[in-house]
Amino acid sequence: MVTYDELNAQNDKITELTNVLEHLLGDRHLCGSPVTCELFFRFIEEVKSHLELMDRGLYAQLLTHHEQQVRNTADRFMGGSKEIKRIFAAYLKKWCKTKTKELAVKEYDQFKAETDEMFELVLNRIQAEQENLYPMIRKVTGDFERAVA
Repeated sequence: MVTYDELNAQNDKITELTNVLEHLLGDRHLCGSPVTCELFFRFIEEVKSHLELMDRGLYAQLLTHHEQQVRNTADRFMGGSKEIKRIFAAYLKKWCKTKTKELAVKEYDQFKAETDEMFELVLNRIQAEQENLYPMIRKVTGDFERAVA
């Protein structure tokens, strides 16, 4: 069982980490700090965990729904999840030393631009979930507490 409160708590944590990291990574000298790296990799794990939770339980009930619009929305969010995972994988390969959990920033301006794009992608996804996906699931299931039974 997954509740909307749990999903919202995950989204709040991801948003908070994004906001803090935007400030920390805005200062080139803080990019390599252990605290920044720890928070950054926590952000990555939170996003991955949230996407996996959504992928595992949420979409199955929507993909089999009798309304085409519901199935289309589920399909669109699943596609978005795959795209975010693909972007994350490429980003991590380019900018991170995942074994040592360090950022490998060689060209700061490019790193900052790509990081800002990634943050925007994640925040837009969270907003879309809040405004479109969760209300649709509530309407379809009639359950205002649990997103997945």
